Amino acid sequence: MKSTHIGLIGLGVMGENLALNLERNGFSVTGFDLDANKCASFAKRTEGLKACAANSLAELVANLQLPRRVWLMVPAGAPVDTVLNELRTLLSAGDVVIDGGNTLYRDTQRRIDSLEGTGILFVGSGVSGGEEGALHGPALMPGGSPEAWPLVRPFLQAIAAKADDGQACCEWMGPGGSGHFVKMVHNGIEYADMQMICEAYALMKSLGMAPMQMSAVFREWGQGELSSYLIDITADILAHKDPETGNALVEMILDTAEQKGTGKWTSQIALDMGVSAPTIADAVFARTMSAMQAERVLASKLLKGPQPQATQNLAEVLPKIQGALLAAKICAYAQGFALIKAGDQEHDWQLPMDKVASVWRAGCIIRARLLEDIRRAFANQHDLTNLLIDEHFARLMAKCQQDLREVVAMAALSGVAVPALMSALSYYDAYRTERLPANLLQAQRDYFGAHTYQRLDKPGKFHTQWPKGKHA
Repeated sequence: MKSTHIGLIGLGVMGENLALNLERNGFSVTGFDLDANKCASFAKRTEGLKACAANSLAELVANLQLPRRVWLMVPAGAPVDTVLNELRTLLSAGDVVIDGGNTLYRDTQRRIDSLEGTGILFVGSGVSGGEEGALHGPALMPGGSPEAWPLVRPFLQAIAAKADDGQACCEWMGPGGSGHFVKMVHNGIEYADMQMICEAYALMKSLGMAPMQMSAVFREWGQGELSSYLIDITADILAHKDPETGNALVEMILDTAEQKGTGKWTSQIALDMGVSAPTIADAVFARTMSAMQAERVLASKLLKGPQPQATQNLAEVLPKIQGALLAAKICAYAQGFALIKAGDQEHDWQLPMDKVASVWRAGCIIRARLLEDIRRAFANQHDLTNLLIDEHFARLMAKCQQDLREVVAMAALSGVAVPALMSALSYYDAYRTERLPANLLQAQRDYFGAHTYQRLDKPGKFHTQWPKGKHA
């Protein structure tokens, strides 16, 4: 096949499914992978379709219409640089390279800078939705060289998921690494959301509920304000039986969670930018704790704590867990969007905050009913600093914050670890507190390090010669 519309490099599950999605939407595709078996598999799977496999990068490039559009779906880091270095010798000014991997946004900016003077355009696009999303419609968050957007918009928006209003879940985020920054924060929120759902599961388990019972509860919750993809799949998972043992499969899975780094990046960047995102960070730490499985088994035999008592009235407790989950979810989204706003201010990307929320309404892992309300909040208030002070979300929090308090208290008294729910509550209470105890903290810093402090009654920086006691 000659003169195909798009070249796709990296024919793993995500790459192959994206290629099939492109072809189904009317775009011819040339695929390539260093693994000859994947190329062969792609050729077989696309037999009779407007797609073909190339034997080399040079052959792929030669097979593309001008301006050439090349989509990379290779592992983040060095593999992207390796492919890009070879491509720059094959491509011409006006051609476009898209990196669709989970790339650190700073690397995307570096690659854009490295192509300066070549005329080759570079796009870093977040892709969310997993293998099913890639095939049937992902959420896409492209950003990078502005001149590239008209060249990639037709096929990106064609293959993207569609929200209930028919809008494609793909919008231009802005210049530089903005697209990958937004995807990074998406994944940070995903970490928090998944962890909070797991904590609700742990609480239900401590109450003596069986997985099938929990499944029915999550299924019900998925019909209301908590409606989301993650709630829906949780209901499916909890209902699934292990064909080997007949037990709930979830109970046969080792309690050690893996991670690919985007949650850690989100937490690190939040620290770098001075943004409070404790719920996202605690979700990352929860995965780290899960990996200490052997230590936890030993500690469980040595360390004392309360034993959960399955004596609670489920009819009373379950609505509180539902409310707690909603409150904590709002806090996690508030932290994520505050970080996006900080990133935008630091890099002057001019991120369309309402469009970020709009793109996440379908296709992506964190798609949820809540996102339409978030889109509306930013559309109505472009300068909104935090979701918690939006009138709608303030009302929601007023309705369910007490549930969060009671559930966290119940978990603490029962010895059930709920780090994400606890940190969400602390975030909410700190954010609504007019005067935090940081005045004492700053006095401590001035005492031992002469770091100075500011006063309430007059401007300037001050230092006190504090009376030195016996500890001085």
